[in-house]
This record gives sequence, structure tokens and C-alpha cells, in this order.
Amino acid sequence: MLLIDPAERVFFDRLVVAGGHHRFLGVRAGDRVEVVNRDGGQPGLLLAAPDMVSIDGTATDVPPSGGLADALADARAAWDRAIGGTAGGACVGHVLFADDAPEGATAVLHVARAGTLLLAAPGGRMEPGQNSPPTALDVTLHGAGPAGDRLPDPLAPPLEDVRVPAASARAFRVRKGDYIQIIDVAGRQCSDFLAFDAAALAEGEEFGLDATATRTVMGLAMPLPGLHAKFLDARLRPLVEVVQDTVGRHDAFLMACAPRYYEDAGYPGHANCTDNFNAALAGHGIAPRAAWPAINFFYNTNVAPCGTITMDEPWSRPGDYVLLRALTDLVCAASSCADDIDPANGWQPTDIHVRIYDGHHAFARGIAHRMTPDAPPVFSRETGFHTRTQALTARFVEYRGFWLPSSFDGYGPVAEYWACRERACVMDLSALRKFEIVGPDAEALMQYAVTRDMRKLAVGQVVYTAMCYPHGGMLDDGTVFRMGPQAFRWVCGDDFCGQWLRDLARARGLAATVRSSTDQLHNLAVQGPKSREILSGLIWTPPHQTALADLKWFRFTIGRIGDAQGIPVLVSRTGYTGELGYEIWCHPDHAPAVWDAVWAAGQPHGLAPIGLDALDWLRIEAGLVFAQYEFCSETDPFEAGIGFTVPAAKDEAYVGQDILRQRREAPRRRLVGLDVAGNETVGHGDPVYVGRARVGVVTSATRSPILKRTIALAQLDAGIATVGQAVEIGKLDGQQKRIAAQVAPFPAYDPQKTRVRS
Repeated sequence: MLLIDPAERVFFDRLVVAGGHHRFLGVRAGDRVEVVNRDGGQPGLLLAAPDMVSIDGTATDVPPSGGLADALADARAAWDRAIGGTAGGACVGHVLFADDAPEGATAVLHVARAGTLLLAAPGGRMEPGQNSPPTALDVTLHGAGPAGDRLPDPLAPPLEDVRVPAASARAFRVRKGDYIQIIDVAGRQCSDFLAFDAAALAEGEEFGLDATATRTVMGLAMPLPGLHAKFLDARLRPLVEVVQDTVGRHDAFLMACAPRYYEDAGYPGHANCTDNFNAALAGHGIAPRAAWPAINFFYNTNVAPCGTITMDEPWSRPGDYVLLRALTDLVCAASSCADDIDPANGWQPTDIHVRIYDGHHAFARGIAHRMTPDAPPVFSRETGFHTRTQALTARFVEYRGFWLPSSFDGYGPVAEYWACRERACVMDLSALRKFEIVGPDAEALMQYAVTRDMRKLAVGQVVYTAMCYPHGGMLDDGTVFRMGPQAFRWVCGDDFCGQWLRDLARARGLAATVRSSTDQLHNLAVQGPKSREILSGLIWTPPHQTALADLKWFRFTIGRIGDAQGIPVLVSRTGYTGELGYEIWCHPDHAPAVWDAVWAAGQPHGLAPIGLDALDWLRIEAGLVFAQYEFCSETDPFEAGIGFTVPAAKDEAYVGQDILRQRREAPRRRLVGLDVAGNETVGHGDPVYVGRARVGVVTSATRSPILKRTIALAQLDAGIATVGQAVEIGKLDGQQKRIAAQVAPFPAYDPQKTRVRS
């Protein structure tokens, strides 16, 4: 069946139709739309008015059959709910891809007249023990005419549209609660933004956005959707809140361009944002300025280590935007920056467009992420467990494209930590990426892609391993589940791993498909010494599967919640805490019921929820590595402290093999533990010294509650990375202040892993 989402009409030059869902796309005559079957094996449907599109010049009205016919009926119903009326029945349904479409299959749509298209990637729910999830279709719109002549579809019916022509500014009023969408129409165009408290203006006082106050209170260089999303005025009162951001790179340090900037560069009389703002705001009782402080949306600035503020072309693409919500009645102004003498606007100022939406609409908070620079954007999303965690806390942070709790009301990180060490805790880890690798050559692909020996992995077993680039640097770490003789599940942190695996399979001519199951499998971790007691009576397993009480470390079983008719789940004895623990994998639709069952079973044992803050303490104590902290593409597994994932006995070729053999014999750096003297805070990025020489860097650090001292993970030069070696951690500039430390046994907590193996 087709799982129906609320209609999405956001225009991007590229977008994603998620597996099991649909998207609407506004098009014009002459547009060309490319639809790509990213993973292969994904049916694709198109719904459009008669004679509106042709597909590669072929007939497109062949009626679908079987499951696709049902999916098409669901698509027509979705059309009617979104567009209104019963127009869906008059639309023509087109089968873009059958369920045997190869990876990368492409359908090109040629649009004959303007209108709306519905694109669908139908598919049912994948259960935890299956390996055929519905997957995404990638869509690229090649618009007819210049990019600056096209506007994205509105998020909702606008109250007002304000066009800001290139190198100009416009003022407008916004009511409390209404939304302001600032759109970069053609891409790579800055828009300075001002907002003033309208009630204060009526009393003769000016209180506008204050970047310094905002940075101080929010603790960020630029507010982002989520907890730290508000822009304040000089009274520390919030004026607007960021709701959505498709770019994530803006400026809150520099002023709007002013006459002086161009005069000093030799361009007297050049159009500028300050003069444009003075003119636009003159009718609102706002005094002119010699230079306006502003929030510079889409302006790409960076503070270099030496303190210099640098700038470059904006990251924004056509149709990118920032969505704000007014927290009081406002007088606002937005500019299209006039700068054409440097890269600030890609050397060519273009239009900005502003839309105002009524406050009764509810827009989900989110930041858009792109897997690669040219990939379609995907907004932050909620996990299947969100309804349950949201009832326990408002402290959510954006983590790798998902909203996850940092800590919980009534508990806090300290209580959550001790619950895990002494009793049990439950946490949402659904942001992990999952990929299904199946086919005759699935084993051969995984044998080549990761460092561990996949031929030694039994069905029902899990192994932790590294995935490396040819130069030996790490792409990611993760776990491989052997689901069958030629079926594997790769669980990791980086979306790009799926594309990497597809590219490897294609390059080596391997008959293996790689399909993302991230949105079909969400996982709940139950960790701590009481976790087995909690789950043993909760998880039913059929006779041919291992009972949970008998499940060994790094093994999994497939069963159900409660009894033979319960919710299907996969349970693995894995975790990220250094304690006995399990992970429960289920479809997101079942996630609330799974949480409820675990929560009820755990209350007699003192089960508590746990967020990312306490989880970080636990994993540092246990010496468990974290991407972009302990490893990156410049770090090999030996330097990352996981050299055990590179077996010397693996004689078959794998990516990075030759380099890693050399590194085994002559490592450049090693990951070590540090015991830190005193109680001062150290953190990621702090340099480590022996005398004046810098010999390494702190990758992670925490004040360990159970060890009652500050500990750290650090990468040190291999020549001095021996237990007992005295070092110093540099603070301030690294020279003026030093904190004594010494290399300690690693990991700091339970180095023999007796607890996790218990």
C-alpha cells in the first residue's frame, strides 16, 4: 500500500520521494523532470492531468496491475485530500518503475503544460527480519527559463508575497504567530534581515534583532531549529524563532553592506543594503543608520583560527529558504544584497522572495541535510519513538537528521547515567543508518567493503567492523548482521555508506543490491545490569530462534513482543554503553507500542530513560569511539583505537588492505586513555604536549561519575603512547596553561569487558 504523508509542495532543484510515501511537485510547461530509482527494485508511480507529461516519448497510460493498482488508487485518494475535490480520478496514472527496476534506472518526464504532479514510491511495511524495504526515488527538476524566474511552491496558502528585486530592500509587517519564509530564488544570494518590536515602535522606541544578545543567550554563532532557535533584541526578549532551514550556513557577525564598504574598495555611489534599508523603513518611524547590524541569511562567513573573518559564495541553491515565526508583532525588512564586487552573492545579485503564512499552520521544525553536495535535501525527522520521548522531555537536539532527546525531565544526565550503570536504561538510537545487502554476491561485496572477515560470520551473528577508503582512512564504523547466507544488514552512522557500497558493487560487477532500511527499522536500546531480567519475560521467540535469556554477546534473535501474536521485533545483544544490553529493532509504526511494553516491564526494575548527554559519558568510560571525534577520513582503524577490527589473517582483498598492512607495522598515532589531574574541564580538540612539543589531541573527555575523576580519550604520537607516560593538556593557547595527565589503561571502565559479556 501507499503510506500517505501530509502533502508536501516544497520546491527544490532536487528532492526525495521517501520509500512508502509521495510528494507533490509544481511544474511549468517546458520543464524536464528526472526521476531516479536510487537503490533499484523500487516501484514508482506518477499521477498527472491528461496529456500533461510524456515519459521519454513512450506511451504512459498502461494501467498497472496487482499491488501497483492498489498503490495507484491510494495515490488518487491522496491527491483528492491534498488538492480538494475528486480530481484524482481524472488524473492519468503512470508506472515509472516496476518492482524489478535496476539500480539507477531513470525516467525523464517532459512537461507539456503547467500543473501539479504526484510522484510516489509505494511499498508496505518491512518487518525486522525481512530485507526488502521500500526505498527512495531521487527527483531533479530542470526548470524551463532562468532560475530567477521560478518560485518554489508555497508551504501553505500565503497571506502575502513580497518580492525583493536584486540589490534592493522591502519592509513589511508581520503579526505575532505568523511565519516568514525568506527564499533565495536563484541561489547564492544573501538576504539581510531586520525585525523590530512593533509595539515598542508605536511608543517611540526601537528594539530590533541584536546578534550579540542572540549569540550570548543561545550559545551559538547562529540559531538553528530546535532548542536554541530564537533571535533576541537588546532587552533579551525573543522576536523571531527559526523553524526550518534548508541551508544551515548564515552570518550573525557582520553588518549589512554600507556605503563605506564600497567607497573603501573604490566604488563610490554603489548600491548597498544600508541605504536600501533606510529608504524602506523611513515610513515606519525608524531612524536611518550609517550601517545596519543585521542577520545575514545565506551569507557564507567563517572565523579563521587567527581570528580573521573570511567569506565565500553562499551555500544556498535555487529555492532554499529559512522559515521564521514571529514571537510578537513585528516590523520587518529584507534585502537582496547589492554586493557584486566579491563572492558574497556569487558575483551576481538576484531576487529574494518573502512569503508570510498564517500562524494557524503547523510547520515541523527541521534542518535540511544533503548526503553529498549534489544530493537532494532531507529535513530532520522524528523517530517512531518520538511521541513517547516527547512526553518525557522538551530537550531535543538535531542529531544526524533526527530529533533525539539530550536528557529527560525529572531525571537529568546524572540520574540517567547511574540508572544505566546500576539498573537499566532505555534510549532511542533510531538515527543509526541501516542498509540491506542481498543477492548472490552479497558476501563477496561485504568481504571487500569492510575490514572484518565476513566469511567467518554465521547467520544470527553480529560483528563490529570498520569501513575504509582506499587510502586507509575510515569512512565509518558499524555492525554487520548476517541475516542469511547471502543477506546482510549494515548498521552505521553515515548515509553515504549505502552509496559507497553500491559503487563498489558496480565497479566490481557484483550481483548484490544495497537498499536503505533506515526509515523501516527504528531501534530502542535497553542497557544495564537489569536489562536481561526486563526483556526475558517480554520477548517471545519461536522454537527455531534463540531465547533472549540464552542470547550471547553480538548475536541476534527474531521474535515478538509478548507472545506469538505480538509485534514482530529483532533483538540483538549489542549496545554503546559498556554494560550488558540489548537493542530492539522494529518498524516505526510499532515503535510506540514497543516503548510502552518495555517501559511497563522495566518499572519494577527501576528502568529510566536516557538521553545523548549521559550516553556520551558512558561510551567515553567504555572507550567506544565516535565519528568525527575519534575517527574521520584522515584516521585509520589503528589510530582510532579499533585496530582489532583489522584481522591480520584476512587474506582476501578489501578496501584499504595494502595501506592498513603497512599501518599495522608502523602506526603513526594511537588512541589512548588519559587520567587527568584535578577537576578542570578538558574537551575535544585540546592539544596534548610533552614539554613544548605537541604530541597529540584530546578526542573526547568527561568527568567520570563512577571513577570519580576526569578521563579522556586522545590520539598521541605512537612513540610516546605508552601507559604511564606523563603529558600535559594545553588550555588557552596551549602554552599559557597546562593540565597534567598521564596515559592510562584503555578503556578506563571495565577494560576486560566482564559486564558487557555477563
